[in-house]
Amino acid sequence: MPSSVSTDALSWDPLAPQAVAELLSATSVRWWLSGGAALDRWLGHAIRPRQNIDVSVVASDLASLVASLPDGFSAWAPVDDEGEELAAFADARTDADLQPILVRDEAKNAWVLQINAEDGAPRAWVYKRDPRLTLPWDRAVRDVDGIPTGAPEVQLVWKALRPRPEDTIDKDAMLPTLSADAVSFYETALLRIHPHSTWAIHVRSPFAPAKSSWNKKS
Repeated sequence: MPSSVSTDALSWDPLAPQAVAELLSATSVRWWLSGGAALDRWLGHAIRPRQNIDVSVVASDLASLVASLPDGFSAWAPVDDEGEELAAFADARTDADLQPILVRDEAKNAWVLQINAEDGAPRAWVYKRDPRLTLPWDRAVRDVDGIPTGAPEVQLVWKALRPRPEDTIDKDAMLPTLSADAVSFYETALLRIHPHSTWAIHVRSPFAPAKSSWNKKS
């Protein structure tokens, strides 16, 4: 494979969650199923078809996770903020937050996994877009049938910044199943962190006016 490649040069053949767990079984760092795949895992069925599958890891553990990939799989990182061209992870810049990382199955010549780098402290997950939002690790990442899976309320907060129609489908399927504590976390995050999200309209009140969001690109 060449030293650089565009993201659309290869097709996607996403791994199933159990196959992801097997692929990452050699690592000692914390990782978790995230994004839409996490929501599907919580519900026990697919909300809708998905092009890819995501896991997340704390940014400081990213290199260790990549190093644990077995032979036959390689990691590729964006070379710039546009994210359309990728270079081998070993050749990627170390002075920039360039992500997500795509994992290639060399035998299939296809992308099979996306790795997102998030923030975290020893005792808590930290929202990368706004460090005011935190959640203890035992709430942010939980075991779902043997696979570490990101809490659904956290995944919805990630999707809330600029929700696409398909994100709204995910929200509408997931939100009614959340516990009272999870709904409280989600709604508080919308009002404090993403008050201008279209999803915030139903929870905003005259007593909780919108404030400027710290919406920075992740």
